[in-house]
Amino acid sequence: MRHRLLKASALIAPVVPALALLLALPGGATLAQTAYRHRDASGQWVYTDGAAGAAAPAGDSVSFAPEPGALHITVERSDTATATALVAANGCLCAITLRVSIVQSDFAAIPKGATYQATLEPGASGTLVQAQRTGSGEHELRFTFTGTLGSPTAVHHPARPYRAPFAVGATFTVTQAFPVHITHVTPDSRYAVDFALPDGTPVYAAREGTVINLRHDSFRGGAQPAMLDQANLIMILHDDGTIGAYAHLQWDSIRVRIGQHVKRGEYIANSGNTGFTTGPHLHFAVLRNAGTAAVSVPVEFAGIGGVAVTATTDVPLTAY
Repeated sequence: MRHRLLKASALIAPVVPALALLLALPGGATLAQTAYRHRDASGQWVYTDGAAGAAAPAGDSVSFAPEPGALHITVERSDTATATALVAANGCLCAITLRVSIVQSDFAAIPKGATYQATLEPGASGTLVQAQRTGSGEHELRFTFTGTLGSPTAVHHPARPYRAPFAVGATFTVTQAFPVHITHVTPDSRYAVDFALPDGTPVYAAREGTVINLRHDSFRGGAQPAMLDQANLIMILHDDGTIGAYAHLQWDSIRVRIGQHVKRGEYIANSGNTGFTTGPHLHFAVLRNAGTAAVSVPVEFAGIGGVAVTATTDVPLTAY
């Protein structure tokens, strides 16, 4: 399944591809102006400050409670007496690649249809583009932006096969894995693995790393597109720059916090039935920043004696 989660900025609420950012508004905060959303050609949500085509107001989507240390990524317009700039800031614990598309512009140096891309390290900020102001009056500048978590130079290189993300000795059926593409039809889900874990089953970290994003407060699930933003999840940054994503988790069951280092096999949450789902299961994927979008990568799990095992649809997998 795919998951779309967001954070408000002063102008636009960004959505990161794949099992992207679970970002929450600070208490009492509101968008400076109405945000509108639509799907682009790749199927990801794009948020903008102006309606375009079939765009629908997105204000109701920005409604979850804040997470301490939650991801905060913005692209904002900055005006001085002589110049206007678009300035990006990355409040994440990992690098992020931002891509800004100009929707409308009164600046010759920032033409309509132009795109600007930059990768920011954790905690960094920078000017994406700048133009001199000429004449008086307002200068319109409308834009959208998306982002991809992780460094575009990351190479998936685990030291050993992944641990199956449930209790050692337990066996659960794989309900979807490559090359089967019932719902895993996008680059971010192509190599994802779905496990038939009953609601409330303990979930364990498949690989060590640092928690960079999570959501725990959703209790809604269903097969309607409106559920795309409602999945509880944990995202863990690995030492090779890839990101492990665990989704559809049970309401209020997450046992880790943003910034925490977790060990392989650590109990991190319970499986659930939240988000865009037809029934309780765990969606597990390892994501890599491919530059303009996140893509999933093939994973192998540890079998008896640590021998690598490939997950196969409708075949049980045991954790060792």
